Amino acid sequence: MLRVIVRRLLQLAVTLIALSALIFIWLRNLPGGPIEALLGERATPERRALLTKALGYDQPILVQYGKFMQRVLTGDFGNSIRTGDPVAEVIGRAFPATIELALVAMIIAVGLGVPLGYLAARHRGRLLDNLSIAGTLLGISIPIFFLGYLLKDVFTQNIHWFPPSGRLSTGVDNTEVTGFFVLDGLLTREFDATADALWHLILPAFTLATIPLAVIVRITRASVLDVLNEDYVRTAEAKGLRHRVIRGRHILRNALLPVVTTIGLQTGALLSGAVLTEKVYNWGGLGTLITDSISGGRDYPVLQALILLAALVFVVVNLLVDLSYAFIDPRVRVR
Repeated sequence: MLRVIVRRLLQLAVTLIALSALIFIWLRNLPGGPIEALLGERATPERRALLTKALGYDQPILVQYGKFMQRVLTGDFGNSIRTGDPVAEVIGRAFPATIELALVAMIIAVGLGVPLGYLAARHRGRLLDNLSIAGTLLGISIPIFFLGYLLKDVFTQNIHWFPPSGRLSTGVDNTEVTGFFVLDGLLTREFDATADALWHLILPAFTLATIPLAVIVRITRASVLDVLNEDYVRTAEAKGLRHRVIRGRHILRNALLPVVTTIGLQTGALLSGAVLTEKVYNWGGLGTLITDSISGGRDYPVLQALILLAALVFVVVNLLVDLSYAFIDPRVRVR
């Protein structure tokens, strides 16, 4: 098990180093580049030459990359071109909002997807199974931005069940400790702020959860159907074991490996889906920061750090998925 962890960590490090090099070279070769973004309309040949030398862009690319990695390892990603603030601070303000949204969305997707997939498989060909198949096709087919505006129109404009945008209502006191508003309210015992933050989370989280929910239902259904045909399940039923034991020990546990893989992949995909969801609900997380960095003056330092952060989250999630295999299936530990 220790060898598996060490090997995965080494693979993680190599992946991040390779990705950082690709991002570094790509951003340096985009039309205009960081120099034009910094100077804007004031760009002249003399100023370009001075800034190029001041930033070290006249040095060989390997030297530039080496210095960049030294700064990254100390947490220094430079300053934002748009605001002038350190990139780490800019991302630190937006990161909790996206993680909170993605975490709640994944809880909804897993909490509903696994039971629905299991029930659909157990009632194959019946009404529940047909409804789940139709529902998952609908969930995958509807674009997130369209669903977001549809739910927003119905539940905020017409029947007024949920707030239309933002993370907290105006006038609600919330002492920010971690940036996760639900957790902050619990830590500071401001339970009204916690309830209000959850109220704001429900609609955007459900919007973001629709695609992973549909995928998890379908994968769980297919996996459970495969396991139901195994000899050990029929043997357990022939022995007269209780249904709860058969379901938990023999069916679900053996059907979980592909489901866990899907959950890991969908967790990484939530970061990209959050861009549209955050725009619809004015959420103010990483998705909003990405679009503002692209459209608001080519903020290359922020974009560079955001891409690295997204890659880090993705590979860490998949590392956890790989490690979870050993706990779900003991045969993985033996191999």
